[in-house]
Amino acid sequence: MSESEVIVVGAGPTGLALSLALARHHVPSVVLDATDGEVVPRAARTCVLRPDTAACLPPVPGARWSAWRAQRRRQLVRRVELDEETSPVHIEQHTVERSLRAALDEEKLARVVTGSHLDILEQDADGVTAHTRGAGGTWWRGSYLVGCDGARSTVRKLLGVRFTGRTAVERHAVAALRTRLPWDGEALLHRDLGGRPGEVTARPLPGGVWRLDWLLPPRGDLVTPDELLHRVHTTLAQWYGTDSADASAVGPYELLDTGVYTTHQRLARRWRVDRAFLAGDAAHLMGALGVQSVDEGLRDATNLAWKIAHAWHHGDRPPHPQHPTGATTSGLGEATEALLDSYEAERRTAVAARLRAVDQAMTVVRRGGGGLRALLPGGGARSHLGLLTDGHVGSGLLGAPPAYERSPLTLPRGAVASVPVGTAPGSPVRDVPVTALNGQQVHLRERLGGVGGELLVLLVAPGTGVWDSRHWLSHTPV
Repeated sequence: MSESEVIVVGAGPTGLALSLALARHHVPSVVLDATDGEVVPRAARTCVLRPDTAACLPPVPGARWSAWRAQRRRQLVRRVELDEETSPVHIEQHTVERSLRAALDEEKLARVVTGSHLDILEQDADGVTAHTRGAGGTWWRGSYLVGCDGARSTVRKLLGVRFTGRTAVERHAVAALRTRLPWDGEALLHRDLGGRPGEVTARPLPGGVWRLDWLLPPRGDLVTPDELLHRVHTTLAQWYGTDSADASAVGPYELLDTGVYTTHQRLARRWRVDRAFLAGDAAHLMGALGVQSVDEGLRDATNLAWKIAHAWHHGDRPPHPQHPTGATTSGLGEATEALLDSYEAERRTAVAARLRAVDQAMTVVRRGGGGLRALLPGGGARSHLGLLTDGHVGSGLLGAPPAYERSPLTLPRGAVASVPVGTAPGSPVRDVPVTALNGQQVHLRERLGGVGGELLVLLVAPGTGVWDSRHWLSHTPV
């Protein structure tokens, strides 16, 4: 038992990524994994990661799309060219988990303990105590605890945090198959295929594999294997321009995996309770209209990791002049409290805004509701396909990386004189090309990334030659 370890409950992508980021910030952690540690491959269970999120992971063999196509019936409505900075990474989730576990195996400050089912959680001013059942039970003691244990989070329940929202927002049938499609390397959203109401997406994966998703009625019968096979064949037949009942007319394909999943919209009322935190699906459920839950969970992990690391390394601060004790009920200094509170203030606010945008857009996209201009302030009169493209590609109100312009870590507007710049405070900096001292062409994030792989803070002083490499090449991450 280590008094100083950070206890991470849950060994999905969010929990594993958090532990890895903590290790790279020189903070020890233990991941309590309720499973046996075996990662079951499921070709139909994939995730779409934005480029900046994927950059925080170990190298993984994902597929990058060259373009996104939006079609209605037989007409191409929109085609969005994608480049290195804008193309998402589409990858099977088991590949992400295996790469994270392999990276953690190389870290001396991280360990994963399988068969660990949490059943008790207690806190005091100095740390967190947890108990896992099995093999006589084990007690764990740590400095902080993070619940990354999914939608049915035990941590969230033990903390007494409500999980409000709606269930059964969207249902999809999904199939993963190895085949060739007419749009090699391009993802596709197709509405009213064959003149019939409906929606199907096709997104390429590595190795010639495609994931196909069909939007199902909100309430309907179970999708049988025969019905899924029929959907695959009829969809391919339409894309190849034939209505033949002969399977050979659509070209050979190998069906790898199938499934049906339901998306939910839920948000935990609190993401921090003293020294315990929630992240990933334990804190939020999303996924309608193309919004990516795993991507948001990884954003939680990278946001929280450096803040816990800073508190872990520098938590003991001199007392505040106005508060001689310099401590709070959690035993942390006020500056540390403010830093840890900023996790919920930034991430919960960003996710809540995303969920509100999805709820408002659902009325228009799925139910043919009122005008988009009234529903989505600042969004303008967007088309249905335009809104769906935002969610799938990672742009606009439904998909763009969040900006934390109202973070408690930023100064109030007007507090200091400012110089207009292209990147608003709290927004991700563009990954522009820069020239290193040796003349090599590199990218900004490559040289400014923190030890966990994420860009934390970039301060630009007016009048300085900030793009001169001698100013940023020898930076110190904060």
